[in-house]
Order: sequence, then C-alpha cells, then structure tokens
Amino acid sequence: MKLLRPHIGYMNLFLGVTSGVLFFLSFPKHGIGILAWISLVPLLFALKDAGVKEGVILGFVTGIVANIGLMYWITFVVVHYGYLPYYLGIVIMLLLAAYLSIYFAVFAAGMVYFAGKGIPRIIAAPVLWTCLEYVKSHFLTGFPWENLAHSQYLYRTLIQVADVTGTFGITFLIVVVNVITFDAISNKLKGKLVWGEIVLGCCVVLMVSCYGYLKIQQIEEAGKTAEALDVAIVQGNIDQNIKWNPRFQYETITAYKYLSLQKQSSRSGLTVWPETAAPFFFQEENNRMRDEITSIAQTSGEWLLFGSPSYVKECDGDDDCVALLNSAFLLSPHGKVAGQYNKVHLVPYGEFVPLRTLFPFISKLVVGVGDFRPGKGYYPLTMNRYKIGVLICYEGIFPDAGRTYKKMGADLLVNITNDAWFGNTSAPYQHLSMTVFRAIETRLYIVRSANTGISAVIDPTGRIVSKTDLFTRTALRDRVKFIHYETFYATYGDVFTVICMISLLCCVLITLKRRTGYGWRNS
Repeated sequence: MKLLRPHIGYMNLFLGVTSGVLFFLSFPKHGIGILAWISLVPLLFALKDAGVKEGVILGFVTGIVANIGLMYWITFVVVHYGYLPYYLGIVIMLLLAAYLSIYFAVFAAGMVYFAGKGIPRIIAAPVLWTCLEYVKSHFLTGFPWENLAHSQYLYRTLIQVADVTGTFGITFLIVVVNVITFDAISNKLKGKLVWGEIVLGCCVVLMVSCYGYLKIQQIEEAGKTAEALDVAIVQGNIDQNIKWNPRFQYETITAYKYLSLQKQSSRSGLTVWPETAAPFFFQEENNRMRDEITSIAQTSGEWLLFGSPSYVKECDGDDDCVALLNSAFLLSPHGKVAGQYNKVHLVPYGEFVPLRTLFPFISKLVVGVGDFRPGKGYYPLTMNRYKIGVLICYEGIFPDAGRTYKKMGADLLVNITNDAWFGNTSAPYQHLSMTVFRAIETRLYIVRSANTGISAVIDPTGRIVSKTDLFTRTALRDRVKFIHYETFYATYGDVFTVICMISLLCCVLITLKRRTGYGWRNS
C-alpha cells in the first residue's frame, strides 16, 4: 500500500516544501512579510488532487520545513546554555518542529476533507487555520510564537484591526487572500477567471486598510494632548556566560549605574533595566549591591524598574521549602520599593521542567537559572497615579497578559527580557515582532528593555518609535504618552475566534449530513 502516488508525489512534495520555505521567509530576521500572503498557495495546489492520507503527509512536510526555518535557534540555546551535545540540541529542535507541524498536517487533511464534502475553500481554509492557530496558542500552556499574523508587524495600516479581532483576524485575512490567489491561478490555468472572489478579497483588504488608516490618525490625534513621561531604557549587554558569576555581579551593577546616570533628560521619569538585570536576590537587605541600586534611583530622581530573581519561603524548614520567582521591582525616586511583580507565564524547559521524571536529561536546561514558581496574577505596579503592566520576557507574546493589564487600568506596558539566550539568531527579531501587537490590542505604549537587545519604544499604533541594535551597551531615551483608549479586543477578548470555531463546527455538521465522497484514497 502506497500513501503517495509516484507520478504526482514528488511534485506535491516539492510544492509542500516550497510553502514551508515561503512561510518561514515571511518572518524576521531576514523575512519579507508580503510572502505570507502567498505562502500557502503551493500547498493548496499540492492538495488539489490529494487524499486525506496524502494531505496529512504534505501538510506535515510543509510544517517541518516552516518550523525548522523558524525555530532553528532552539538548537543554539540548548547547546550553548543548556550544555547539551549538538546532536541532542538538533533532536530537541526537531521534536518541537514536529509538534508544531501537526497543526499544518491537520489543516491540510481538513482541506482535503472539506473540499470533498463541497465546503468552499474560501470558508473552510481561513476558519480551520484560525482555529488551529488558536489551539496552538493555548494548548499545553500555549505557544503563539510567530503566528501567521506576526509576519505583518511592519505593515501598520493592515494590522490595526487587531484592536478588534486580535492577531487571529489578521491571520484569517492572510489565509483568505492565499485561497483567492490559489483559485485565481487555478481558474486561469483552466482558461477562465472567477472575479467574484477577487473583488471580495480586494474589498476586504481595502476595508481593513481604511480602518487602519483612520485608527492611526485617531490615535495620533489623541496623543497630541496626552500626558507624557520621559523614559530611559538601559541595555547592559551582559554576556550570559558571566552574568551569574559572583565575580562579575558588582561590575554588572556598575555598568547599569553608569548608563542610567548619563545624559539624564529629566527627573521623575522612568528608567527601565532588563529581566534579571540585578543578578542577585535584591530582596535581601544589608547587601552592597542592593544599596548601590537604591542609590541610583535616589541620585537620578527617577523611578527605576528592573528584573531580579526573588524567593519565598513556604515553610520553616531548610532550602527545600524555598520557591524561586522571576521578579520585577519598582523603586521610587527615594529608593524605596514601590512594588514587586512576579512572572506568571513561565517558559517550559527554561524556567520550569514539566514531566521531569520522563525527561530527566532536560533538567540541564535550567542550570544557572533555577526551577521557578509562577506568580499569582498579572497585577500592575503603581508609579504615582499611573499603573504599569509588566511583561517579563516570554509573557510579551501572549495577548491575554496585555488584555488583563488593560482591564486593570494599566497606563503603560513594560516588557523586560533577556534575549542573550538567543545569540545572533532570528529569535530576538521574532520576539520583538510579536510584542508590537500587544500595543495595538491595548492601545498602550510599550517600553521594552532587553539585555542584549532589541530594546525599543512602541507606540499604540504598533510603530517602533525607537530601538537599539543587538549586542550594544547603550541607554535609549525617549518619551511615552498615556493614551486612554478602550478597545473591543481588550474588553471582550477573542470573540472573532469564537465565531470561527462556531463556523468550523457548522462546516463539520454540514459534512456529516452529506453523502458525497471526500477523496479518501485507500491505494
């Protein structure tokens, strides 16, 4: 029994691989976002005469190529900082790519199934892809890393609709255009052209663009009269290999002190350091480095927000009763602790080790970092009359974190991260691209401080106002504004995705009532 027919299999495999290549080339570091709008077209051609079994294989092949191109940096992380053998680093990356490719495989199989049951691609494809992307973003703690919409982070006009639909609405639109492109080419090859879909697609894209243009004008107009705050983003560029070495800790604080106090723009502003910028337990008093940090706030006259590990004792026993936390501290201009936020959404196999008993070797990945305990919730920190929502590292890729802060009255989002783990790969650029959407969804400024870069200021329209280069020791100074603008997405969440799920369920129910064949090949 053969799953692939030799006379069509190799061409279909080539088309699947082509889709995978176009997909990962849509994303940064070197990607071109416009490619996302045609990235699925080759796969759709490959599925045109395929059976469900072939669809699964072709979808999986597309996914493997796409996800290796996106996630190759995993190997760098686990080899250089997890101290695993290179071959094992490749295996771990391939396992993650294989898991993420399952969603491609389900999409491809679903397309074959729905086509055989008479469900139009223009309906089935965007609905199915959007639902699968939502599941990927939430299942097993969620992994929304570089969802399809994130490829468009530089196209401001097109992505403003995220304040209504979230990123999933943009994903939906991209898939719609892919289907229309496929249908147009397919019909053209048959000597005919169906203008209905083309006109529909053009109208939808035009409407989204007009909405985006009007929103940008509206938000920028509101910013003209909004209150402003001076911010300083300090990028220490501390090498991850020495960061936790006690001999270099004081040198690290000295570097941050110098950068924080030079070229001060004003007093009573906000200075932001990256995640774990203070590589010691700041909460412990009578510590020379703690005193040095508090003196920085007092000398500058500015509020200081920075990352530091912390801990809580859960019993009166020994160290086994101590739970580690990845925290952010806010100091007032008087050097007093005004608030502490503990990271809620931890990185699997980076900050905690699920299934440790099944995969004991993976525990090496948290050497020098610790096995952390999640915080109790997204609670904003208070700075005078303003509220700051803190997103530590990985939390910046999750829409729910930003939405929660917005509901709790946050006036500003601050993302502190340590992207030194990623080296000079695509990951720092990818990480920044996702953070852009948190600004649009909430219509809040985002201040982003990364240890080795990319640090940035992002305005509520998703425009990257200013940013640093990678691996530079610098201080970025700019201004943020407090724009009070309610969004549908922040208030009601993923209503659009719920509509897609209901639509998908209706498609399934319709297929169950039809008795036409659905292209399953047993040969």
